[in-house]
Amino acid sequence: MISGEFSGKLIGIMNIENQKKIAAEKATESVQSNMVVGLGTGSTVYYALLKIGDMVREGLDIVGIPTSAGTEKIAIAQQIPLATLAMHPTIDLTIDGADEVDKNLNLIKGGGAALVREKIIANASKEILIVVDESKVSRVLGTTFPLPVEIVRFGWEATQTEVNRISGKSTLRLTSAEDGNQHPLITDNGNYILDCHFDGIPDPEEIELRLNNIPGVVENGIFVNRADKIIIGTSSGIRYME
Repeated sequence: MISGEFSGKLIGIMNIENQKKIAAEKATESVQSNMVVGLGTGSTVYYALLKIGDMVREGLDIVGIPTSAGTEKIAIAQQIPLATLAMHPTIDLTIDGADEVDKNLNLIKGGGAALVREKIIANASKEILIVVDESKVSRVLGTTFPLPVEIVRFGWEATQTEVNRISGKSTLRLTSAEDGNQHPLITDNGNYILDCHFDGIPDPEEIELRLNNIPGVVENGIFVNRADKIIIGTSSGIRYME
């Protein structure tokens, strides 16, 4: 017999997954043949990749540029043709997710540890659609999700000390290894991730610049003035911020 508490949690998870799915699939309606499409990373974009795969098998003619090794693997499995930025330096449309969005369409990204490549792809994109479920929307960035900062491994402790002067506190992101122990997560670029815990980031543009000025910081997960539209899946359907 399933307890009421467990049943409620299961329904909640299913509802969130449905919100992700409807937002992601709505974004794919903007994908047209002959486009170069940036393929984001994350659990919401996963549903977009599945839908784009279906569209490709039905005759859609596009080229995708993935933002992570994980996305590349899924895209290959979905038979989505892939290319590189060197081959296509201008991207027509990018579909990506976010860990937190504010009312001004500013984003925190990097929960999937792909923030550097995601920002490079975003910078090369003519249009960026961000897909999220309604839990990702907040009034002020940095209140519901820690800010990821990618740093080089050399001297990382010194870099963390400088980052903490801005954030107050950060933790090195760890991952479970085959030996059963926790080890520092290594990004696709061979770096570490610091998750920075703010009490809110009222001026994300300033914090983005200050963090990126620290030697040893590769990039941080604040995305300012980059999203053209936020597609939000809710329990009552789709809503937009643009």
